[in-house]
Amino acid sequence: MSLKDRLTNDFKEAMKAHDEIRKNTINLARAAIKQIEVDTRVELDEQGIIDILTKQVKLRKDALSDFEKAGRTDLIEAYNKEIEILEQYLPAQLTEDEIREIVLQTKEELGVEDKSGMGKLMGAVMPKVKGRADGNAVRNIVQSVL
Repeated sequence: MSLKDRLTNDFKEAMKAHDEIRKNTINLARAAIKQIEVDTRVELDEQGIIDILTKQVKLRKDALSDFEKAGRTDLIEAYNKEIEILEQYLPAQLTEDEIREIVLQTKEELGVEDKSGMGKLMGAVMPKVKGRADGNAVRNIVQSVL
């Protein structure tokens, strides 16, 4: 079953179960996918859908810090639930150790020795972890390795 079909089926199930948060979250994700497809006039493949879902998760995670500063615990709880729902459709995330292993292996392949090669290293690592690791986590590990 494709990811798009899974989203549609889960949306229907959430409607039947009267699970408003799940229904609304999936509906927003489906709308974002549809918007990209309409704008580009291209049917998205699995990787394209994963990219959109990853972006949706990132937007919500970025908003969490603002809600914490404002003391909005109600919104923090809702966004954490939405993040949890969206992450069910994403590939399993790499652990910090797995990311570090990829970074070290790529560093050896490229022969990067110091921070001046950080951009080169990041550029080589990101395609390897695309959709499976947060860019900020990768950047932090690259900085610690260099």
